[in-house]
Amino acid sequence: MSERLDKTIAVGLLVTVVFTALAHGAVESWSLALYELIITLLLLMWAIKSILDRKLKITIPAIAWPIFALLVIGAAQSISIGGPDTEIRSLSMDVEATRATVTVLFFLLMSFLIAANFLDSRERFQTLIRFVVVYGLVLAVFALIQHLTWDGRFYWFRPTRVYAVFGPFANRNHYAGYMAMLIPVPVGLILSRAVPKEAWLLFGFGAAIMGLTVVVSLSRGGMVSVFAGLMFVAVMSGRQALARGGARVRRSAGGRSRSQAMVRTGAVVAIAIAIAVGVFWIGAEGVINRAAQSIDEQSAPSQMRFFGREWVWRDTLTMFSNHPIIGAGLGAYETVYPMYTHSNGYMVVQYAHNDYLQLLSDAGIVGGVAGIWFLVLLFRAIARGTRSADPLLAGLAVGCGGGIFAILVHSLFDFNLQIPSNCLLFLLLAAVVSNIAATVDEVAPAVALKERAAAEAGKLATGVPS
Repeated sequence: MSERLDKTIAVGLLVTVVFTALAHGAVESWSLALYELIITLLLLMWAIKSILDRKLKITIPAIAWPIFALLVIGAAQSISIGGPDTEIRSLSMDVEATRATVTVLFFLLMSFLIAANFLDSRERFQTLIRFVVVYGLVLAVFALIQHLTWDGRFYWFRPTRVYAVFGPFANRNHYAGYMAMLIPVPVGLILSRAVPKEAWLLFGFGAAIMGLTVVVSLSRGGMVSVFAGLMFVAVMSGRQALARGGARVRRSAGGRSRSQAMVRTGAVVAIAIAIAVGVFWIGAEGVINRAAQSIDEQSAPSQMRFFGREWVWRDTLTMFSNHPIIGAGLGAYETVYPMYTHSNGYMVVQYAHNDYLQLLSDAGIVGGVAGIWFLVLLFRAIARGTRSADPLLAGLAVGCGGGIFAILVHSLFDFNLQIPSNCLLFLLLAAVVSNIAATVDEVAPAVALKERAAAEAGKLATGVPS
């Protein structure tokens, strides 16, 4: 019974990932409520499992603490105190919005902990790899079909007036950001040679179709982030090859290292060519027009670009300068922004279109410190995970690291991490990387001891004193 619950919780988390994406990113109240209900049920199963096992074992990765710190900041901002004449005083300028955001953040943290505790074995990692490749490919195919047959309705039955729809997302940038996290995983496994050669075709095909849909979505940020993620994977897999080869690779005449570099470059180029062929097959006119639009936006008079990211960022910095320590309140951005905007207020601005600036405006310097703490721990875990002695785990760490890097690049000019589905997938990748890094700490001493024993044996065989 306990083992069955263990598997059910792991599968349930992956089902939750799928549900939040298909439910338009879980940005509506009904979908958000269902997401929170599912996580509550998974936590209840975890509690039952602990009772059956007669012990409670919780793994809390170091990466969880900055998230918890941000949760504490939001909780502090949510406290309201009645003042004179029933005036309500709080650290947040929109207490209700902050409380709602803190609730979502709490369930995201719980999701992270579930991933850290139930996606923690090589068997589970193999299941995750298959899930990412198949799920990403199916989602991409669906998105492409819906795009080519678009009739103004999600899933061909739910009408919408949103014009930038792609796949199940109401915003093409959020679809592209979601895919940017998935694409590097199969590519990282191929370049790290962590999967059998017979799987390379499927993995490469999946990555190419996912990449094709990002280009077709016309998300400029998505295209940049996918490229960044692939470059991260190429660099990290190259470092892996050097580390495995050691001095033999460095002393070689360059033949083997150049050959490996050509294989890695060739794989990325092949995927890029497949994407390009797909774009021209479907029609490149939209991509060209999108590029021309970017040039036109940059050449437009500054007074006509109050709705552009540049002006939103300037206004957000003004918000931060007026609330530098603790911020205006998590989730309060939409309420506070009109006080600082240069526009006429015609358009509602819900997010800063830069997750880093929004963190500063919402949580101030205190939140910024928590964010830096999180990133430092995250990249340390990625670097450690890529050094795993197990090629599968090392390749998975490279792929997940590429997806994480891609969305962090995208966050420079969008708000993917404000969308529950995208943030959930991001935290899932972070939990996997953290778990792989933890295994490296355990495996590395054993590997070093084995190598030392072999070296000692070699000295004894040759008569060289140790």
